[in-house]
Formats: sequence, structure tokens, C-alpha cells
Amino acid sequence: MGPGVRGALNICTWRRAVLCLRRLLLLFCGVHAVHAQTSGDSKSVYFWETGPWGRCMGSECGLGGSQSRAVWCAHVEGWTTLPTNCLQGVRPANQQSCFRVCDWHRELYDWQVGTWGRCMPVAPRSAGEHPVTCSQAEEGIQTREVRCALRSDGSLATDTICEYFEPRPLLEQACLIPCPRDCVVSYFSPWTACSKTCGLGLQNRARSVLTPPQFGGLPCPNLTEFRTCAPRTCDSKEAAFSLRVGAWGVCTLAPTPSPTSSQPASRAARQARRRKGKGHDTARDPETRELIKSKRNRNRLNRPDSDLWNVEVGFQQRQVACVHRNGSTVMLSHCPHWSLPDLHQSCLVPKACVLSEWAEWGPCSKTCTDPSTPKGTRSRSRQLRQLPVGGRAECPLLEERQPCEPLGDSVPPCATYAWRTTEWGECRVDVLLSQQDRRRGNQTGLCGGGLQVREVYCVQANEELLSDLSSNQDKSAWQPVDRQLCAGPVLSTSQLCRLSCPIECEVSPWGAWGPCTFENCDDQTVKKGFKFRRRKITNYPTGGEGSCPHLVEAVPCDEPSCFNWRLLRLEECVPNGDMYCGPGTQLPQVLCVNNHGKEVSRELCNEDDIPVAVPCVVPCPKDCVLSPWTAWSTCSQTCSSKTTEGKQMRTRAILAYNAREGGANCPNASTLQEVRGCNEHACVVYHWQTGPWGPCTEDPSLTTLNSTTIGPRAAPSGLDKLSCPTGMQTRKVICVKVNVGQVPPKKCPEAPRPPSVRPCVLPCKKDCIVTPFSEWSACPVSCEPGDGGRKSMQSRFRIVIQRPAYGGLDCPEVLYEERECESLPLSSLCPGYRWKTHKWRRCQMVPWSIRRENKGAQETCGVGLQTRAVSCRQLDSSIADVDQCLKFAGSMPAVSQQCQLPCRDDCQLTIWSKFSSCTADCVGVRTRRRALVGRSKRKDKCKNGQVYPLSETQYCPCDKYNAQPVGNWSDCILPEGRLEGPAGAAGLPGVRVHEGSRECGQGYRYQAVVCYDQGSRLVETSRCNSHGYIEEACVIPCPSDCKLSEWSNWSRCSKSCGSGVKVRSKWLREKPYNGGRPCPKLDHISQAQVYEVVPCVSDCSQYMWVAEPWSAWKVSNMDLKENCGDGVQTRRVRCMLNTADGPTDTVEDYLCDPEEMPPGTRESRLPCPEDCVLSDWSPWTPCELPCSGRAERQRTAYTLRLPKEGRDCPRSTEAEPCVLNRNCHHYSYNITDWSTCQLSANAVCGNGLKTRMLDCVRSDGKSVDLKFCKELGLERTWRMNTSCAVECPVNCQLSEWSPWTECSQSCGLEGKMFRRRTVLQASQGDGRPCPRQLEQWKPCPVRPCYRWQYSPWSECRVEDVVCGEGRRFRNLSCFVSDGSSDEQGSRVDEELCASLEQAVDGDQTIILEEACTLPCPGDCYLMEWSDWSVCQGVCVRGQHLDVGAVQVRSRAAVAQEPENIGQCPEQEWQSRPCANGECFKYRWVITPGLIWCERSDGTNVTGGCPPTSPPGVEQSCDPPCDKPRSFCSEDGLCMCEEGYTEVLSAEGQLEQCTQIPVLEIPTAGGNGADVKTSQAVDSSTGTTEEPGRPGRTWYLQPFGPDGKLKTWVYGVAAGGFVLLVFLVSMTYLACKKPKKPQRRQNNNSRLKPLTLAYDGDADM
Repeated sequence: MGPGVRGALNICTWRRAVLCLRRLLLLFCGVHAVHAQTSGDSKSVYFWETGPWGRCMGSECGLGGSQSRAVWCAHVEGWTTLPTNCLQGVRPANQQSCFRVCDWHRELYDWQVGTWGRCMPVAPRSAGEHPVTCSQAEEGIQTREVRCALRSDGSLATDTICEYFEPRPLLEQACLIPCPRDCVVSYFSPWTACSKTCGLGLQNRARSVLTPPQFGGLPCPNLTEFRTCAPRTCDSKEAAFSLRVGAWGVCTLAPTPSPTSSQPASRAARQARRRKGKGHDTARDPETRELIKSKRNRNRLNRPDSDLWNVEVGFQQRQVACVHRNGSTVMLSHCPHWSLPDLHQSCLVPKACVLSEWAEWGPCSKTCTDPSTPKGTRSRSRQLRQLPVGGRAECPLLEERQPCEPLGDSVPPCATYAWRTTEWGECRVDVLLSQQDRRRGNQTGLCGGGLQVREVYCVQANEELLSDLSSNQDKSAWQPVDRQLCAGPVLSTSQLCRLSCPIECEVSPWGAWGPCTFENCDDQTVKKGFKFRRRKITNYPTGGEGSCPHLVEAVPCDEPSCFNWRLLRLEECVPNGDMYCGPGTQLPQVLCVNNHGKEVSRELCNEDDIPVAVPCVVPCPKDCVLSPWTAWSTCSQTCSSKTTEGKQMRTRAILAYNAREGGANCPNASTLQEVRGCNEHACVVYHWQTGPWGPCTEDPSLTTLNSTTIGPRAAPSGLDKLSCPTGMQTRKVICVKVNVGQVPPKKCPEAPRPPSVRPCVLPCKKDCIVTPFSEWSACPVSCEPGDGGRKSMQSRFRIVIQRPAYGGLDCPEVLYEERECESLPLSSLCPGYRWKTHKWRRCQMVPWSIRRENKGAQETCGVGLQTRAVSCRQLDSSIADVDQCLKFAGSMPAVSQQCQLPCRDDCQLTIWSKFSSCTADCVGVRTRRRALVGRSKRKDKCKNGQVYPLSETQYCPCDKYNAQPVGNWSDCILPEGRLEGPAGAAGLPGVRVHEGSRECGQGYRYQAVVCYDQGSRLVETSRCNSHGYIEEACVIPCPSDCKLSEWSNWSRCSKSCGSGVKVRSKWLREKPYNGGRPCPKLDHISQAQVYEVVPCVSDCSQYMWVAEPWSAWKVSNMDLKENCGDGVQTRRVRCMLNTADGPTDTVEDYLCDPEEMPPGTRESRLPCPEDCVLSDWSPWTPCELPCSGRAERQRTAYTLRLPKEGRDCPRSTEAEPCVLNRNCHHYSYNITDWSTCQLSANAVCGNGLKTRMLDCVRSDGKSVDLKFCKELGLERTWRMNTSCAVECPVNCQLSEWSPWTECSQSCGLEGKMFRRRTVLQASQGDGRPCPRQLEQWKPCPVRPCYRWQYSPWSECRVEDVVCGEGRRFRNLSCFVSDGSSDEQGSRVDEELCASLEQAVDGDQTIILEEACTLPCPGDCYLMEWSDWSVCQGVCVRGQHLDVGAVQVRSRAAVAQEPENIGQCPEQEWQSRPCANGECFKYRWVITPGLIWCERSDGTNVTGGCPPTSPPGVEQSCDPPCDKPRSFCSEDGLCMCEEGYTEVLSAEGQLEQCTQIPVLEIPTAGGNGADVKTSQAVDSSTGTTEEPGRPGRTWYLQPFGPDGKLKTWVYGVAAGGFVLLVFLVSMTYLACKKPKKPQRRQNNNSRLKPLTLAYDGDADM
């Protein structure tokens, strides 16, 4: 039985054990549940179970469907019971709404599957855990996101829609993470032969890389080993002599050949022979001959001038000698082992640069006269006659310039430019609001001081235009030009303005309802009656009464009358007959009044409706005495309905009780109060409601026409009134029922109906005026290659200088136009130049007569020199002067090169082409080719591709780039919005008001990014997929204005009567910062509060004391027989709001004058029967003014019941002297101080009003009602209002940011760009001050600094000899640096410096070759690349991982001299991806005396075998038991020591030994797991740990490896059984019914038995 099968059996047996334990737990729970059922709540053992949701059903597709599920009641033991046994309040829902899916939804929705994430370990180890050796790979898990989405836009939908058509794709899958893999190399090759045939040499052996290090494995070892060798002792002659060559001599012309010489014929002779030979050729057709002729003509035209390109080929020679090691020269025969090199070579005869004389100075670039403008320039040039060749010095400058001024009387003056402005825009108040002003959200109705702006533009202002301007010529003649042409200060673009604040309508409170009257008393044919109430306008608004609310309300009523009787008072009660007491009557005193309350003739009133006499009673001495009725109270309701009725009440009190015998008894308490109905009219109130007046339109009935248009200039005085016609305005007038809405007009009375039409004055029309279009902007000229084919655009604009108004002509829609630039030849836009190279001429060798002495030389073959011509061309290929190319086209191409005339047996090939371009880095290969030439194509040896390959292929370079931030962060720069049209075409051009919304908020700061390649060389940032910056969000703190709290409520008026002041305040919440608006002046004490004080007037009669009737007497010493004596009466006194309908609401007592408060109690004597009873005292009569102290005032009372005969009445009149300031006062006017400047509620600043109040003051200093002063007729001469002004808070105004400047450095790391802005207008008042930052900078994109630089000199090269005079070479290489002075730079491709002039540190003389002397050194070099290894994949347990297979190759270093081993280059290896990689295994092979590592394909390798199991150790377990606390059993299984249990993997292999007993159910963060994970990711790539999905793992296995239960399982089972028995026993004892106690015989000592009973408490 294998370990995998045993592990599976262990799992199955473990599940059975868990099931047994679960049943034991259920049994215990069941016993407890039954107990709870019998003792407690019977429903606690039942619970609701639910089934799965069913299919979504519905009549329509989509939302609105429903689905259901089964819900039933179940017992804890699992059986189903009746639903009534479960709690109904927690029953789950059995229905829910859903999305009904239809078949056509398949085309709309689909699963959206994401990519698999990184493979993460299932159980990552903690930091302190003992590491476990990685055997093959670590198992892991990887997840992906799967969502149901709408196919059209990708919006998410519920997963049930997609699950309807197909199941959800997998969300996770297992994966593997390979273990680190070390580098694997082959065995060493055999030792090479000794590098020397005599003396001390070296032997080498090398090995190659078979597998590169992966996933953090060990690097590769050395690939080369060396050992010294000495074959024999060198002979003295062989070691003592060397061949040395000398330097080349001066280049001279070859001697002129003789006519019999075999030198090639001249060019003219060759051409003559061709023409002669071709003259007899008649096979060519005329078309071919014409084509040849045209080609010859073209070649003749393209052939450069012979004088300029006069290049001659000469020769030079050198000497060769054999030298001894002591430096002496010997005969060449002493150096027989060296072959002699060439002693002659072709060369160019040196010629110096020849120039012509300077030409005349050209015209001046400046064409007008103006001393204030910069000077122009002029230039002159000279021609090139002879180019320098043969190493001669470069030519000097061909052109020079100097400043100039145009001369002559015919030179016109330069154009001047001036600023012009548009008309002022509308006055805006919103720009002056502070941050916390609530009116920023609703700007309707803002008024007062504001700000208006205008646009400033630039025009050409010559003398003629200025004269037209002085004569008020139309502004439309001014054509705008570029703003940069105007140099003077910019005119003001803003100014303060004022919007008149509308005066709000204020009305008085409603008056009382009048009597029921006719709608029109003059026409009483309409029997409809109304009750009216009115109010008046107390403050007339702007624009008339139309904006006021309605002033009249009407209530329908019955029995209307225009005249009514008004009851003034009732006369005294007069007893009937001649009796002095008893029943009587009171006669009313009435007036006849009209519907306005004015007295009219009594004849107009109906006599039938006149009030009749009122019955009354004059008490007799023994009768009960009642007080007179109080006045009727105010009506409880303003109208009546079905549920509410208006009521009024009046009361009277018992003043004296009756005698027990013979007197009239006092009435019951219920009769002391009377109630009557009032305001019995229905709650139906109508009024006329008016809408706003419509626009003023032209009245067709009038003949005045709007024929005159007011332009931008002011019309003459009085002209606008004549030219502006009269129109009409209408408004809507409807009848409204209160609390209902609009009703038919007949419901409202017609008399107070407001007018719906009124005349008005039409405003004069204003037409729109615009400037002409500006000139078209210049087309952008770029000589660089086009950017994606995007068309260049040019634009023009015009400016609105007067907006239309009042029906004038509208402005044109188009103010900004664009068009494509005209496609012009590139040569006309950019007169570029380029070098054109012509065909190489024939190869010229040293004449045979000179080189024939050279050993091995042949007459017709060898090394020579060939030249070519170079011409200058424009971009359209037309011929240009060479001077232009020298100035604009860079360095001239080479005019000569070395050539080879092949010998008869040589193979001739073309030079290698350039490598083909790579489509991307690290991808694919690149190839270069060459071809066989001439007869070599037919030679077999030349066709041998091994010797003469015709193509070479190499992998594209794999460059990796690294981006790094450099320099400081820039200023925080806000994103710039796109400008529509030209700068400032709308709004406020070039002006930015310093407000938080535009000058602060989230912006970006920039840090330059530098991109380096693998060699730490600076490259273009695009290589790092970067645009040159790191952007980081930043915040420019918004200016925070001084923050005050909202205005507190106005305090109550300081005086409840007369004029006073009311105060409101704001508290300082936050001081200004970041340049916010400053705080207003705070109070000087706390510096934290702002006050506003305004005068106020309190109506002295708006509050009044209202006293209720006196209560019944409370007699302290009541005579039981007489019912009289000393007593106390009380009443309630309230301060009430006084309205037109009388006192209504109770208010606080402090609102009423405390000096006038009626008394709430009084002490007096309750009159006895037959005593005199008087009424209450009347008010005091007024004192005569002035208060002299001699006058007096009086009050009286009248008799209510006469006394019994013999008894007297008390006095009915009282008098007291009028004393100043006690009961007599003088009155005078008092004027208050001026208030602060008060603005309209919708105004911020501007003109306001200061007010003061007039007060009537009593002589004791108390303010009283103005009526007291008015009654005295005092003079009033004060002005109560005056105008004032509040300074407007104008914020600082800044110009727009200027364009970014050019970079301060053309390349490097420290370049910066700047932009600036200026202050156009400083802040005013409490406006926001100007910010300090008027300049911003940001880094320039880092550009590599390329420069030409010499490479180091090459080693000295000598042909075919060991030492001597040779040449050393260096290249003019392109270097890149970061621009810093201490940075040396790195070499890069020369193409990157192609646009630079060839010069090194300013020196244009380029020296790339020089003579040198070469000793005879040894060398050390790298071998050729090894063959690519077998393609190897990453495999775990024989399975490929999807991480890509690789091949590898390497090359090792080979040394020839022992002393030069240290100079050998580093070994190299390369890898490349491949397909179909093989899986290899590595194992140790043991033979007697030998141990080696072998790959599964039989290759002996170094590395790859596991180092944990040294060969030679006998083990019977495979894999070996290398886990802590483990050992190999006799059965060949890995077991754990006693006290530890095994944790097995899914394959049944031992993972670790865990101490017993421990039972853990960890999540993925635990220590062990059956699954290990991995995405095979190279360790060189940065990874990010992500949490894995939570899982559970049983650490304790109940069965051992032999399949038997372990001892601890029996112990746990026994302990559980004992615990179960204990719980059952305790339950039985707790539930057993207690025994009844026995009653003792002794009744005198009865004791209650102590009973232990379970009462259901869970704590028991």
C-alpha cells in the first residue's frame, strides 16, 4: 500500500471519527433541549429551515420578477413539525423580487473573466518558524475576478443573469512555485595544447553553462581553468630576434607613366573607346539610346566641379628591419620566421582650404525707422574654392554678421501699436462675496457695489488711425493684432460699479374685519355682500405697488348693508316707574356710520336695526350687588366652520351679598358668565393676486417707432427720449381663495381688482459691434518629421466691443476661426540641405613600378585607395552650394576609403550590410547580409558558407531600463484650462481675480525622471515608458477668508416703548490664512466679536396689560350671619399682544410697561347687606400742563346700591395734587445717534443709508408713545436719514500666467522652466490681498546631453609582425552625460549625435589615427560562443509550468601568457526563450571511488543535484526523512518520534512533526497545509505577497501510519464519556421532584423546610 492510499484511508477513517463525536454532541444537546422544553419555553427547540430560491418568474423580462422558496419549521433533531411551533415573528421571507432572465439576454450579458493573479502560497510561514527545505516546488493558489457584465459598456449586473446560461467560471486554481534553481554547467573539456612551443606557456580547459540560475539560485562558477606548461627550452636565436616595421613616409604623387606603360588609360580615352565600340552597335532601339543619353546628361550635371573636388591619390612607403633583443638592427635573414608586411600604400595628396574674397554686405533686415526698436542685422559671405584633404586644417567661417540701421529718406516709419478697450460689461456683485457668504449659492437679487470688466486688445495705431480716433470714428475700424505687439502698460480691465438695490415692499398688519357691506354701495343692484379687511403700504417699493402683496381680503357674507349703527355706550340704569331700586333699563347711545366707519346722517341707517334699550337692575339695600358686565373678549376664531365656531365671553362678579331675608338672592356662578357667537362667517377668504409685470413690448396702437439705434457713443441730450417709444406691460390678475388656490374671478369683489395693463417706456435698441477679423496667424513651421499626420492650423479672431441689448442686432456666432495651413513644399518652408555621395571611383594602387620589389606582390591585385565626390543638395534634390551644407548639413562624408583589388583566386564579397532593425527590445533576431561579387559567384570555394558566410543573425539586444526621480519637486501647479479661441476672446482676458476657486485646490507638482539603461547610461525617458515627469497630486491651500459666525438674531429693542437700539453680533471663528480676506474691525476688548447696532422703535401700544375679572371675595373674618367683612380679591394680569382685533396672544411680562401693570390683588371690605355699594374708581383725570404743583387730578365712583336708611355712602370722589414726575410729566422730543451705514440685504458694499430715530421722552427720562408729543404740537425739524457709503472689498487682480519659458538648459538634469504673472490691480478695502507667488517653475524633461568624444586609443596595430612602428586608432564616439561637470558620460550609438557638429570640446579638427610603437605582448581573449543548450522548461513532478522555457550559451576566457591571466575579460552567458522545453532530473551516481551528478539525459554536470543527501549514506526511505523529529521506519515510511504526530501532504509524504496534543483549525496564515502554491516567477522580479484564500487543515491525525487508532484518541473518547455521564447525572438531580417535608408534632416551633428546587434559571 503506497503512502497516497494510506493517506486517503486516514482521511476516511478520520471522517468517521468526527461523525461519532458529532452524534455524541447532538445527544447531549438533545437531552438539554428536551429538558428545556419540559421546563422552559416549548418553542426553543424549533427553528425555521429554508430551501433554495426557485426560478425567477414574471410576465415581463428584466426587473419586476419574483422567486419563491420553501420555508418550514424543524426540530433540532432534524424532523419537520407544524409551523405553529416556530416563532412567527422571525419567519424568513418565502418570496423576493428578482431579475427575470429571457433567452434574448444571452446576447446582452456575458461572464467577464479577469487574468489569473500571482500564485500565492497557501500557508506562508511565519518569521519564527523553523524553515523547511524546498524539495520540488511549493504549492499555492491563484485567483481571478469573474463578473457578469453588460457586453455593450461593461457595466456590472447580477450574477444570476449569466448563471442562467452557463455556470460561473472557476475563481481559483492550484499552482506551483518552483524552488530556487542553481546554475548548472557541463564538465570541463580536455586540456588544450600549450600556448607556446617553448618557454613557459599556458594550458586551458573550459566548460559551458547548461542551465542559468533561476528563482534565486546560486550563480554560475568559473568557466575556465588554467595551468602552466613548458614544452622545452627555447633556442637563443628564436627568442632573441623580432621583426620591426617603421613609420609611413610622406604621401607623394607617383611618377608619370610612359606611353608604353601598362597603366590604365585616362578617363577621356576610356570614354572614347566606349563610344567607338558602341557606334557599331545597332542592336539597341531608339528608346534605349535615349534613356542612356539622358542618364549621361544627368550624371554630367551631378558631377561636382573639378576645382573644388580636386583629389589626387599618391603613395607612401615604410621600412622593415630585424632587431635583436638588445635593440641593434641585423639583417632580415635573422628573422626568417616572420613574413614581411607591405612596404607601400596608397594615400591622398594633402591640399589646403582655398576661399574667395568677401562679397558686399547684404541689405539690413530692419526696413523701417524707429530708434526705440532694436537694430537689424546684415551679413556677407565668401565662397569655397578648394576643400582641405589629406589631413589639412578645416576651412574658416564662410559668413559673418553685424548690426545695422536702414538709411535713406524713403524708409517708412515703423508701425506703432496701442491698447484699445471694449465697453464695460455688466455690473456683477457676486465677485465681491466672501467665501462664507450664503448668497454665493443663490445670487438672485444681488445689488449694491459691484465690479465690471472690459476687454483690452491691441491695434495698430498710426497717425491716420489716431486722428480718426479723435473724431470718434466707429470702433469697428480697429482691427485687433497680436497682444505682444503692444508694449505699454495694459489699461485697466475692471472698475467699481453700482447696481441700484430695489426697495422691498413693506405693509402694515391687517386691520379688523369690517361690517358686511355691498361690494359697491353706489350700485346695490348686486346683492352680494362682503366683509373686508385692509392693510396699508408702509414702505413703497421700487417699481410701484405691483410687487407688494395684496392689500385687501374679502369674506362673503349675507345681508349686506352700506350703513350701520355703532353702539357708543349705555347710559345709567334707570329703575322702572318711580322706584329708586329694582328692575330698569339702559338706553344706548348710537351713531350711524358708513362702510368706512365714518359718521353719516342717521337717516341713512335703518331705524328697524337701531339697538334697543337694555334691561338692567338697580339693587335695593338688601339685594345682591353685581358688577357691570366686562367688555366682550376677542373672538376665539377669525371665522367659523363645521368644526370650529367663534366665541366671545364676558363676566361679572358679586360685589355684595344679599340679606338672608327680604333681599334678592345672588345668582348662581354659571350666570355670572355669558358666551355669544362671533365671526360666524365661513372661513372663506378671497383676494386678488397679481403676477409680475411682463416685459415692456411695443404697443401697436401707438405710432411712435423705434427707428433710432443708440450706438457705442452717447446720444445728444434729449435725443434718446424722443427716439425710444412707449410700450405696454401686462400682468396676470387672478382670484385666489386662501388655502385653496385660484378660483373664478366672480368669487372676488370687483371693486378692489388691480389693473392688468399699464404703459411703459421701451428701452432703446443697441446693436452688437464687433471688430474685423484679425489677420490669420502664422502657420507653425517645423522642419522636424510630422507628428502622426496631424494638420497644421492657423486661426484668426474678432472681439465684441458692444453687446446687443433691447432687441438690437445679435452678435455673430463665429468669433474664432481656424483653417488648415496651406500645404507648401518643405523646401520653401525649411530650406534644408543634405550631403549627397557619388559613386566610388576605381581603386588606385601604388604603381607596379614601385611596389614590384615587395615580396609576394602581384601587379593586378592588392590594397589600394578609392575616392568619390560629395555634392550638396536641397531637400528637393536640387543642387545647392557646398557652403550651405557646410553650415546646415553637418560634417561632410568621407571622400576616400581603402579598397581591395582581388587577385585571381580571391573570393570577392560585398561589405556587410547594416543589421536589420528590431521591432522591440528583447524580441526576435536581427540579420545582416553580404553577397559574392563577379567571378566569385562561380567558384566552389567561395560558395562554402562555413568559410564565407553570406548572412549573420543575432538576437536583438535586450536592454532593460531603470527610471529614477531626480532633482527637487517643482512648485504646485494647477491644471490649465483650455482657452476657447484667442487669449481673452471672452470673459476677462489676461486677468485672473485672486479667488480660491481658480487659484487654489488640487494641482500637481513635478519631479523630473531620468532613465538609465543597464550600463547606467542616460537615455531618452520614453525608453522607460515615461513622459519625463513624476506627477504627484498636491494642494495649493485655498485662501481662507476671515471666518465669522453667522449674524446672531437681533436683540430685542432696548426699549419696549419708543426708540432704542437693537444689536446683533458675529463671533470670530477662524482668522484668515493663506492670503484670505482680513477680518473687519473687532471689538477692542475681546478682539473676537463684531457688532452691528441699528436704531429701533417699539410701539408703546403693541403690548398691553389685560386684567381678568376680580375673583370672589375671600373674607378673613366673615360674619356668618351677614356674609360680609374684610377680604381680599385677586385677578390674573397678563401682558398680551395688542392687534387690530384686540389682545390676542400672551407674551412675556417684560414687554409691557411694569409701571402701568394693574394690581393683581386688592384688600377691601365686602359690604354687608343694606350697606352702600360703589363701583370701581374711574381713571384719574389728566393734569394740566405745565405741572406747577397747584393743580390736582380727580377720579370718581358711582353708587351701585343705596344703603339702608340711616347709613351713609363713602366718598365717591378723590383728588390729589399734580406733582412733577410723580403723576404729572412734561414731554419733549429726543433724537438718537446715527446708525451704522446700512445696506440693502442683497448688497455687499456701495451706497447705503444711515438713520436715526425720534423719541418722545417724559420729564422723568422715560420714553413714551409719540402721541404724547404729537398732542402737544411740538416742532420736528430733524433729518432722519442720510446717505453713506461702504467700501467695496475688491480682491487682487492678477494677469494670466505667461507661457512657460524655454528650458534654462538644453539638456541635463538641472533644466528649469519658469512662468510669471503680474499684479494688475492691488486689493481694495477688505479684499483678498495679492499672493506672494508671482513666479512658478517646473523641471524640464531630462534630455541626454550628447557630445562627440574620442574613444580611448586602440592598441598599437602592426601588420603580420610582433612589434614595430604601427598605427593606433580611435573612434569619434557619441557620449551621453547628465550635463553635470563631474559626470564623464558613457558611450552610445553614433546615430544619437548625428545632428551635432563633429567637434570635441569645441575643436573641429578631428584626429582619429596616429602612429605608435607596438611591443610584443601576449593577449587574453574570450572564446567563441558555445552552442545553444537544449531547451529546458520549468517542471515540477514531471509537469511543465507555464513560465517559459529557456536556452543558454556561454563563452569563457582563454589566456596565452601566465602573467596576463589577471587581464582576462569576464566570462559571459546569455539566455533566450524557446519552445517545447524538456524536463530534466538530476541524481547522484555512485561508483566505487567516484561520485558525480548526472542529468536524466546521461550528461554529467556540475550542480543540479540536491545537496541535502550526501552520497554514500544508506537510507531505505525515498524521499529521505530529513524533517526534524522524524526517522525512517522498517516499512520504509517516515515516522515521527514519540510525543509527535505526523502532518502529511496530499501525496502522503511527511511534511512536519507536530507535538501532541494540539488541535488547531488555522486559516491560510497557519503553519502547515496540504497544498503548496506557486506561480513560477523568477526571483529577480519583484513580487508582492497577497493573502491567500482561507482554508482549514487538521493538524492532528487520529490514525497512525499503520492504520491503527492512536492512544490519545482513546483517552479523549474516555474523557468525553465521563463528562457525558457527569452531565446526565447532574441533570437528573436538578430535575428530580423534591420530597414533601414531614410536619413536626411540636406546633410551637414550626420551621419552613429548606427545599432545593430548579426554577428554570440558566445560572442554576
